[in-house]
Amino acid sequence: MRPRVARITQAVAPKLAGLPKPDALRALTALSKPQTLRTWQYTAGAATAGLALTAGVVTAAGPWDASGQRTAERDWAAVQERSGGADHGRRSGTSDTSDTSGASGTSAGAPAPAPSAPIVLAGLGSATGTLRAAPAGRALAAVLDPLLRNPALGTHQKAAVVDVATGKRLYGLRAGEALVPASTTKIATAVAALSAMGPDHRLTTRAALEPDTSELVLVGGGDPTLTARTDPEGWASLRTLADATATALEKRGVRQVTLSYDTTLYAGPELHPIGADNGGNLAPVSALMADEARTNDSTSGTADRSTEPAADAARTFAALLAKHGVKTTSPGPSKATGRATTLAKVSSPPLSALVERMLTNSDNDLAEALARQTALATGVRPDFAGGARAVRTQLGKLGLPLSGARFADGSGLNRADRLTPNLLTALLAKAGDPAHPELRPALTGLPVAGFTGTLSTRYTDGAAGVVRAKTGTLTGVNALAGTVVDRDGRLLAFAFLAADTTSATQAQAALDRAATALAACGC
Repeated sequence: MRPRVARITQAVAPKLAGLPKPDALRALTALSKPQTLRTWQYTAGAATAGLALTAGVVTAAGPWDASGQRTAERDWAAVQERSGGADHGRRSGTSDTSDTSGASGTSAGAPAPAPSAPIVLAGLGSATGTLRAAPAGRALAAVLDPLLRNPALGTHQKAAVVDVATGKRLYGLRAGEALVPASTTKIATAVAALSAMGPDHRLTTRAALEPDTSELVLVGGGDPTLTARTDPEGWASLRTLADATATALEKRGVRQVTLSYDTTLYAGPELHPIGADNGGNLAPVSALMADEARTNDSTSGTADRSTEPAADAARTFAALLAKHGVKTTSPGPSKATGRATTLAKVSSPPLSALVERMLTNSDNDLAEALARQTALATGVRPDFAGGARAVRTQLGKLGLPLSGARFADGSGLNRADRLTPNLLTALLAKAGDPAHPELRPALTGLPVAGFTGTLSTRYTDGAAGVVRAKTGTLTGVNALAGTVVDRDGRLLAFAFLAADTTSATQAQAALDRAATALAACGC
């Protein structure tokens, strides 16, 4: 996320968490049809799509914008355009002192976030409003066929477009044929995990004391977002765990312990089949790690990783205990017994937040962790193969089209993965189904064009804010799958897959042009 937008996000998150559903519904925007679509029109339409999906269902899972993401988009668009409409939850002319760069309501008379318009997604659960007809297949083909056959997209292109309100496929280009999906695999992982565990599930790390032996065991719960940073920013904190553990030990009069760590929640090899030399894309997959085993201060993207994440997390835990006067031995592997007493524990944010982080940042560590957690939840061996098998099984239970699909991991780093455009669009449509509010984070976590995650530097003009999509990039493979709101206000799910590409930059630009054309379509 851009620094300016990140500062806005931090400031507005508390306000957005309490946004009333009526205000949310009023914010749903229908796009008009001028000859040239301006930034705010793109942004307003897209910024409300995820909102409608959640606000329209009373039982929607998790805060749809706990990150403040959509308010940041509306503010950004308003500042760029310098004209505004209805004020969504803020008084016009107020200032936000958290950002001095002018990105968010900076002074009296500043524009309100973005215009409001009637509800348009009645098919997704709203009680009022009407839907215009979905785009015609021939018209979509006339727009997309030339763009998807761009030589920059290699020798193999597959695509599908689906109307989310009805689930009807509007366009297909060999949509039932599978290709290497790269990181768009994470959409499948997200839907499977949410389906298996529910959006409120949390991953817990605990410290347990064995009776009579003074052995303290740090038990991994499979949470790669566990952090040792001084500012945990809402994630589970190893420092908090150490503080609580030291307090519990002091109450027992224990000042010295044998420290161990337990990673037995997961099975099988820790190294991904692509090997240790993976360009900093993935740490060894362990049930215990801190900060995704990163050796620098980064929180996303590639980075050098520890080769022994569990041992490093335990050593950090020991150092934190030492600050409280608790002496420890050098930590080693062990397994907590059923007789051990849990002294303290910390839990991750809910699964809904983990899924959103995974999708927005294309977080491979989280993806592999969630595949293993899905395996655990469904009684399957929690290793790479078991996670992949559990994902497929969960998607089958949802009635999704699995013909031609193959799962080899949770992240999409494995080139043995195969997905079809039919499956990817079906996953997105299922996440928008009012009957499955628990799947909504699979949409709200998608990177936003020009604003967040792996799309933050793409769509700097054109469809900034209106395309929300998961990217996929491996050498010779480029993919994009997500949603757009077209000029008639229809929410469309799309999946574009390309193989044998020779330039990632040119292929990404070609995919972006296709998604932008889809957003601009009043077909």
